[in-house]
Amino acid sequence: MTARPVLLFDLDGTLIDSAPDLAGASNDLRADHGLPPLPHAVLRPMVGSGARGMVGVAFGCGPGDDRYESLKDAFLARYAERLLHNTRVFEDMQPVLDMLDRAGLPWGIVTNKAMRFTAPLVDGLGLSQRAKVVIAGDTTPHAKPHPEPLLEAARRIGVAPQACAYIGDDHRDMVAGRAAGMATLAAAWGYLGQGEPIEAWGADHVLSVPAQLLHWLELA
Repeated sequence: MTARPVLLFDLDGTLIDSAPDLAGASNDLRADHGLPPLPHAVLRPMVGSGARGMVGVAFGCGPGDDRYESLKDAFLARYAERLLHNTRVFEDMQPVLDMLDRAGLPWGIVTNKAMRFTAPLVDGLGLSQRAKVVIAGDTTPHAKPHPEPLLEAARRIGVAPQACAYIGDDHRDMVAGRAAGMATLAAAWGYLGQGEPIEAWGADHVLSVPAQLLHWLELA
């Protein structure tokens, strides 16, 4: 590798483990409707799909269903109440970010989570002063898998898209990264969804654990 790329990270399931609070919000809402809690293992894979995924698995409905919009709004209100109760940066990701900072390698965050949730999360977890850019799902007119959020991140950092690599735990992250002309790395420690297996996403590399990113960068 002749020049190390600027790294752009997805947030939920890649940098941070927000599943406890998102799953908790789902079960809080189920309790409001007199339903028993769902196991964490059932809810976790859908965390990367945000409110749509969580309402879908918790109530079996999606966009277009009569109940969906009211359930989505109620879910987001519940989530806002417990945004940082149990959400943490992945333990194995902390030393990776520390190494990137020590090496002077810039990195940023590109997520589909709305900025009203993203900003307090990134700030509360001590990432806001470290990330060179934070792009949320409503920063640009398009969200992933559209490449525009990634292209906007590159513009704000001041580098060409081809000088970036995108790391994410969802198939749409790889689609967005490829469309933006970036290297793509799939985070196998993340939530992964319920679609095709990670090996079928077409990523340039699949990372089993965060430390493998340092090896890919030739920093370890």
